[in-house]
Amino acid sequence: MDATGATRCLARLCQLTSPELLVSLWPVVLRIARLVHQFTCQTATPRELFDFETKLQRLLCEVGRLIVQWKLNSLESRDPCDLPRYLLHQRDAYHRKRLSPTRNLNCLFGKIRIYRWLYEPSESLGLSCLFPLELQLGIVAGVATPALADRVALLSSDLTQRQLLDVLQSQHQVCWGTETLRKTVAAMAEGLSPFRHQAQVAKLLSLLQQAADAGGPRKIQLVVGRDGIMLPIRGLKKYKEGATATVSVYSRWGKRLGTVYLGQMPEELQISLSDELTRLLTDVLGQWNGAPLRLSYITDAGFHPTEYFESVLCRMLDPQRPGEYLEWEWVVDYYHACQYIGDLAQVIFGPGREAYAWAAKMRRTLKEKPGGVFRVLRSAGQLRAIRGLVGEESDYESAYNYLRRHSPWMNYAERRRLRVPIGSGVTEAACKTVFSQRFKCAGMKWGIESGAPILALRVIALSGIWPEVRDAVFDSRTTEIPQLPINSTTQT
Repeated sequence: MDATGATRCLARLCQLTSPELLVSLWPVVLRIARLVHQFTCQTATPRELFDFETKLQRLLCEVGRLIVQWKLNSLESRDPCDLPRYLLHQRDAYHRKRLSPTRNLNCLFGKIRIYRWLYEPSESLGLSCLFPLELQLGIVAGVATPALADRVALLSSDLTQRQLLDVLQSQHQVCWGTETLRKTVAAMAEGLSPFRHQAQVAKLLSLLQQAADAGGPRKIQLVVGRDGIMLPIRGLKKYKEGATATVSVYSRWGKRLGTVYLGQMPEELQISLSDELTRLLTDVLGQWNGAPLRLSYITDAGFHPTEYFESVLCRMLDPQRPGEYLEWEWVVDYYHACQYIGDLAQVIFGPGREAYAWAAKMRRTLKEKPGGVFRVLRSAGQLRAIRGLVGEESDYESAYNYLRRHSPWMNYAERRRLRVPIGSGVTEAACKTVFSQRFKCAGMKWGIESGAPILALRVIALSGIWPEVRDAVFDSRTTEIPQLPINSTTQT
């Protein structure tokens, strides 16, 4: 494209859009034409192509920025006679004041400047001023358009602050400080979080229906897990335990179809996580009207997972059979049980090949033989009577009693035959994906309040429900737009 071609394109655009926009675009169009002409006249090399694409991308972003800025400025009339003098918003009265420019508004293409009408509270009630256009457009935290805020929120669930600020500057020509970034992320988390629960319910119901439609020889499985992970908290010398939970759907063939995630920053007794998980399970099981489900709970035998099973799952009523309880199967994680077999081997044999061989044999017995845990206990008891102990008596008792106490939930051979998972690998992986990859990078320490927005966004992203939650927010925002003037006949 040369200058003549650019002029023809501009002439065609004149018939479709505003002359004001075309005047602002004209210098950029000429720069694009010159760039294309220069690349055409030069010998094509990797360096020349790289420079051409890089410069073209910047110019196209500038075109997008100018178009967005022009369009937003054309949405609200500059003539006060076209606007109501008074507005009602959330039962509070506001009166029109003046046309005010934005200071730090950014879109996907960079910084833009728009003029919008300012409405002040009619009474001194400590209310903030109102910008109806910003409410209508869904401007986030007063600094970002919905598209930019959505990208910032999604990237913040994976990237550190420094990485995200670099991405914004290099890809979107947005120069923010950490305070602006945190304000935007917190606003997005606050806006998205109320819609997460319903999206997760819909996701699980969709997965259950997918499993029902596929068919197979066994029951569809709804598998729940929860676990904790120690997090570095700012101002504290000791780590505090964060918590995560997973709800997965398995097909009739034992294949995992999908998982939704929950997470909670350190909290005493993990009450919030328990409440969220209970609400999620109750709504999913209450709305499911399809084939019967096999309900499994796979965790280690820690305090919080055990307490949740005994106090909540064992007492959860069946919504399809009034007055009866749901039949939850608790499976103690196989790999945690194997750790205690290893402890027994060390105490009985001491370090060495003999301990390793016995532990490997007992792990296979536990996993493959009916009543495998009792076979392990019997073998350990006989070896203790014959050989005595190399290690401490207390270590032997601790490992032995763990296996004996939780033996009712270690029938791994039967569960493998039914293709029921026997390991909490999904939940263990959730500890890494939800927390470790984002919250435990080198040198990181978190405040509980500052970490909560990041965790909320990360849970939504990992659950695969980001578009559904975002669309639900958009649908709800239409009710926030001020619509009714107090006196529509009084204008100026």
